Amino acid sequence: MKNLLVTGGAGFIGTNFVYYWLNKYKDDHIVVLDALTYAGNKDNLTKAQKNPKFEFVHGNILDQTLVESLIKNHTIDTLVHFAAESHVDRSINGPDEFITTNVVGTHNLLKAAKKIWLDDNPKNHRFHHISTDEVYGSLKQDDPAFNENTPYAPNSPYAASKASSDHLVRAYHKTYGLQVTISNCSNNYGPFQFPEKLIPLIITNILNGKPLPVYGDGRQIRDWLYVDDHNRGVDLILDKGKTGETYNIGGNNEWTNIDIVNRVCDLIHEEFSQDRKLVQRFPNCPSSRGNHPKILISHVKDRLGHDRRYAINADKISSNLGYSPGEDFKTGLPKTLQWFLAQE
Repeated sequence: MKNLLVTGGAGFIGTNFVYYWLNKYKDDHIVVLDALTYAGNKDNLTKAQKNPKFEFVHGNILDQTLVESLIKNHTIDTLVHFAAESHVDRSINGPDEFITTNVVGTHNLLKAAKKIWLDDNPKNHRFHHISTDEVYGSLKQDDPAFNENTPYAPNSPYAASKASSDHLVRAYHKTYGLQVTISNCSNNYGPFQFPEKLIPLIITNILNGKPLPVYGDGRQIRDWLYVDDHNRGVDLILDKGKTGETYNIGGNNEWTNIDIVNRVCDLIHEEFSQDRKLVQRFPNCPSSRGNHPKILISHVKDRLGHDRRYAINADKISSNLGYSPGEDFKTGLPKTLQWFLAQE
């Protein structure tokens, strides 16, 4: 049995992780710490709050005293750190918040964990830090995928802030002996994702008849990972992963942005042709008027410093821990679309 503290547990990946964990591990206790950056995020966890093994705490990872009290009072032995500012565009326009949350916030968690788990009353523990493939920089078309030994070369303030936090986590292991693991994942998608990210943005804009902004030529490539495949990877790391190690979690699912936009357009158009109730629910969708959603595609000026390609080599977690992704876009995209259609 574990007692978990999940930071950022009301956000996209954290919410899915909480439901994944509560469904699989009935006896574990989960405490979620979240600052609720977006109004209403707590609603993500409405069903979880009916579970006596779950507790929600409204607070900020910058509050080290609060974090220490949670670890101590709830006998926390496993901390899973999702909390982060994560949108590249916002990091370009306002990097300060990313440095504060992702670097200073992570350091506060590390200090709290060190104090309670190492200094005050040494005990077996695990600090798992969620990171991103963006810390590795950008790949050319024919470059091999990122692996755990790829040198860090972050290109955006967001990526740089995550790289900094990765280094701090590693340093607390090497210097103080904190029992840590790190995972660097590829682009996640699935239920509960905030509509500033590509896939939910495209879905919601199509349903509301708004333009579909595509940066530059749209040929940027990402490896896409269904969120519960990510959470299964984290589960394996917590169960079998070696402390001090980093594991890359990928979906083996490289797509260009423009191809994703076109695929989502096709899926929605198919749904509207099969379910006429959608026409009444979403009258502004082009499909409600017999038009294909692709008419909404609008190419816009490319993002500053836009990385051309990310790709994850997940051989280490696959061979060492038995991980493999269970979803690709053939199954994962329709599931995601159905969730958004049901959550109007």
